Amino acid sequence: MTLAHETNGAAPSSEAAPVLVVNNIEVVYDHVILVLKGVSLRVSKGGIVALLGANGAGKTTTLKAISNLLRAERGDVTKGSITFNGTRVDKLTPNELVRRGCIQVLEGRVCFGHLTIEENLLTGAFSRRDGAAAIRRDLEMIYESFPPLRARRHAVAGYTSGGEQQMCAIGRAMMSHPTMVLLDEPSMGLAPQVVQEIFDIVGNLNREQGVSFLLAEQNANLALQYAHHGYILENGRVVMDGTAENLRENSDVKEFYLGVSEHGRRSFRDVKSYRRRKRWLA
Repeated sequence: MTLAHETNGAAPSSEAAPVLVVNNIEVVYDHVILVLKGVSLRVSKGGIVALLGANGAGKTTTLKAISNLLRAERGDVTKGSITFNGTRVDKLTPNELVRRGCIQVLEGRVCFGHLTIEENLLTGAFSRRDGAAAIRRDLEMIYESFPPLRARRHAVAGYTSGGEQQMCAIGRAMMSHPTMVLLDEPSMGLAPQVVQEIFDIVGNLNREQGVSFLLAEQNANLALQYAHHGYILENGRVVMDGTAENLRENSDVKEFYLGVSEHGRRSFRDVKSYRRRKRWLA
């Protein structure tokens, strides 16, 4: 399997201008439940950043805070700020953010099940104002990037495979002509071969189209092979970050997220006490 620095070319310089800056945000649901506690991160232009952590760590909430989808779930960003392309955007509506070039692909391969694949893709261009010819040109680009979708373009999306639906969801986001995509758990429920294909496509879109990605993923091993930088979330806090290469080589990350231990096999009793041994929680 190809590593990120080989797949995507040289990683963006740490000095590169950020396309996204999340600064010390807190998120509260129902005016009571504190979910995110001072989360900060940044994504460089042309970069792929992995947001890692177990289920319930706050990955999806972070993405929805950025894409302004929290209000539909009675959530609010109560502290901090979110800046996209140099402009504060945490008070915008989701469609205003899409028009500025930032869009989220939701967890669960969300498609319009009663529409065809091509109709789904065209809905992604609803906010564009650059004419039918440009939209058709981008549709052809999507078919070149996602060959299975071309063969299934007239199929009803609800009757296609999980992998084809995930490709459709990503392709629909790309039809909005984004500069950044927030991608939530793209590997969930898919066969390993299909997951590999999805990640290869993400790498190609990043390299060839210059699209930045913030990727929330439980499969840390795979995500760190394609990302340039990574952040680890636990209990709504960023507990570690660094380049993907450094995170892959970190002994704690190896043991608790990549399943590799310097001490061989671990018993369940060892696993139950892992929180006490994490240096970042000491």
